[in-house]
Amino acid sequence: MKQRNRKLSCLCIATALLAGANTTTVVAHESKDQVVEETYTLHTGAATAVLETAREEAARYAQELKEQETDTDFESQESNEESEITETELAVTQVESYLNIRNQPDLEGEVIGKLYPDSVGEIIGEEGEWLQISSGTVNGYIKAEYVLRGEEGARKAEEVGERQAKVEAVTLRLREAATTEARTVELLPQEEILHVQEEETEGWIKVASEAAEGYVSADYVEVYTIYQEAESKEEEEARLKKEEEERLRAEAERAAQAAREAAQASAVRGQESSNTAKSRQVASGNQSSQNTQSAQSSQASATTASGMGQSIANYALQFVGNPYVYGGTSLTNGADCSGFVMSVYKHFGINLPRTSGEQGKCGTNAGGLANAVPGDLVSYSGHIGIYIGNGQIVHASSAKTGIKVSNANYRTILSVRRIV
Repeated sequence: MKQRNRKLSCLCIATALLAGANTTTVVAHESKDQVVEETYTLHTGAATAVLETAREEAARYAQELKEQETDTDFESQESNEESEITETELAVTQVESYLNIRNQPDLEGEVIGKLYPDSVGEIIGEEGEWLQISSGTVNGYIKAEYVLRGEEGARKAEEVGERQAKVEAVTLRLREAATTEARTVELLPQEEILHVQEEETEGWIKVASEAAEGYVSADYVEVYTIYQEAESKEEEEARLKKEEEERLRAEAERAAQAAREAAQASAVRGQESSNTAKSRQVASGNQSSQNTQSAQSSQASATTASGMGQSIANYALQFVGNPYVYGGTSLTNGADCSGFVMSVYKHFGINLPRTSGEQGKCGTNAGGLANAVPGDLVSYSGHIGIYIGNGQIVHASSAKTGIKVSNANYRTILSVRRIV
């Protein structure tokens, strides 16, 4: 402020000097924190020179002020941009089936994608009752009335999202307890994806790998949340095409299996008729025969139920190698653990709930892994798979490994449930 006053004073003084020659003038200048006054006399020529100098100084000062204001505006703009990036607002769908995403904020707009229940998108704009969102590969408009947003949306997103941790160290120890003194249960490679089971406590995070559960140091992992995202129109068409191909192939397999079973049943009936014709038995013998037939009937019934479970296991195995997609239910384009189980059982006309926790309560208690049969559900904390026999499960494991076969006891089993 002192500098500005001094420069303006110089301009005013020079102007006054031009008013007449031999003018006595008081000039103010700065000395540290004080203003010192000096008196002197200038002739007209000298006054003109001072005026020119003052003009030049005033011009330079104006340019300095302009540059300072430009810098300030730029810094303010950068600050606002950083604030906008930090304050990301999420929208979480609240619908029964799906919500259309359109290419313009109007019901006449073309549908370019869909958001399914509890899917999440980032709000990047708003036009009246429409929100512009970005989710997955889709950028478009949705009706605002069908989503949660703001604080409520943030809470819901936290609820439906899955927390994961990516290993950043070259090799990271998975320990039995949250201390460096605990036993190492597994060495985790760099970029391994882990399921977060408990958030950070005193520098440790409880996680589950594909093979075990334990604790890792929070300093060597990146923790983030993944959400179910939108499906584009092209992605949906590709998924439906593959699912139809799978349905037709499975129908052909079932028809062939039914034909084989019918042929076997016919052979059994023919053998029974032959035995009856060859031998006439007394009442006690007839009773014995009836008991035998009853036992055979019970065995056939049990075999049918077991056959259904084996069919479920066999059907599930054909999708090994397909991708894991959180929130997905496609057996070909990607599913998460509960979406995989739900879609496999749905193929056999059995409707299961959507989440692993709810699925782990369905059916009856099979009595643990020792009594498990193919088709049973093996439930873990936040995870679920289908038992296929020989102590193994098929499950949608992680984004890194997709749908795979694992030992059933690779993690702590909560329950084994029998559905069929």
